[in-house]
Amino acid sequence: MDALKIQHVNAMPAPTWGWLKMNDVSIEIPADLERKCRVEIEAASELYEPNVSFEGALAALQERLDAARADAPVDTRAMLIAATGEDHGAEELDVPALSTYERRAVLSEHADDVARDFETGVGIDMRAYLNFLAGGTPVLATEAGGEAEATIRVTAQAGEASGASLDIVAAPDSTLELALSLDSAAEEPAFIGSTLRIFAGARSRVNLTVYLTASDAVTVVEDSGFVLDEDARVTVRHVVLGGAFTATGLAADLRGDRSRIDIDTSYLASGTEQRDFNYIIRHRGKRTLSNMDANGVLTGTSKKCLRGTIDLIHGAKGAQGNERETVLLASKGVDNKTVPTILCDEDDVAGNHGATIGHVRPEQLFYAACRGLSQEETEALFLSAKLEEAALNAPDDAIRSNVIRLGNALIPQFAEEFDFDDEGDLEEEIA
Repeated sequence: MDALKIQHVNAMPAPTWGWLKMNDVSIEIPADLERKCRVEIEAASELYEPNVSFEGALAALQERLDAARADAPVDTRAMLIAATGEDHGAEELDVPALSTYERRAVLSEHADDVARDFETGVGIDMRAYLNFLAGGTPVLATEAGGEAEATIRVTAQAGEASGASLDIVAAPDSTLELALSLDSAAEEPAFIGSTLRIFAGARSRVNLTVYLTASDAVTVVEDSGFVLDEDARVTVRHVVLGGAFTATGLAADLRGDRSRIDIDTSYLASGTEQRDFNYIIRHRGKRTLSNMDANGVLTGTSKKCLRGTIDLIHGAKGAQGNERETVLLASKGVDNKTVPTILCDEDDVAGNHGATIGHVRPEQLFYAACRGLSQEETEALFLSAKLEEAALNAPDDAIRSNVIRLGNALIPQFAEEFDFDDEGDLEEEIA
């Protein structure tokens, strides 16, 4: 039987020229993998609230939005007339022609339907496959004003496909610390993945840390979708270190006024590994703020594509979106693609993006060679720095051990640079 091929994964909201081959990606999953749900959730029993649902949280938000919209003035913009197909004849000569994407975007804005607009980064087809692997979607919900933490671990052995699906609801004024580990040491093909739907209630704080530490025989997909209410704050830290092919997708709906999301991505790829990222930030509330920062190292003949879209939707007055990426190309054989995109239908907004991409300079390689380092050993220094940072900042000892195991596979004697004290805390040895 042929491999399962899922197309249009990590798709950009507004496609660019097809010949660039950057609009989306296709993922092939071996057909003979055994479905095996190896998922551990470490959370207090109080978080398993049976009377709370993600859909219920969206419905409550929708009710408030509808009540506020009842007193809003009628929208008579020419774009809306064009999108709804109303024929005003010669009296509306400024009605524009809209592309398929523009028409869909205007109708979505006019409907203001939170549930219908909800999306995750990887797309509906891949999310359906992840839901199939998981077999169910538990809900973790905080209490209003409370503080909680949870850790989700997804693993797989050789020949297995394992996935997790979770809904997270952070109640108003609550704080939730989440850690997600996607790890497999399999030496034969395997698949691991996760999909999260997260609702951040009014004035809540949600901090999510994700570590991908799989071996170079494993395909990894990490998917998430966020809805933010008024004054909500979300922080996401993606640490993508291992996996033959990894796809990381995130979509955020900054629906509430003054809501904010900060995304910090750290990644490396070596050998023939591939990294694929897709970030979509929709600014709908007033004075919303988003920051996307990515920093990565590519060595060997690895490939990476990062799509980052900031969508400043009509009505999001005072919104600001920022996107920055720094990429170090440690060898000449790597393939790097960076696609920063800003979509805008509002005047009173600010959107900024930039990328810094550079090779290791010949004089730097010459300097290292004069000190007895080959090009492979020099590349290993860059990998080691990224791995050391990830190990030192790991959420717990189990995830730190995953990083060190991966480091040992990439760099001989990597673990010798670290030691644990009597309390189990990690200390860096000073030579």
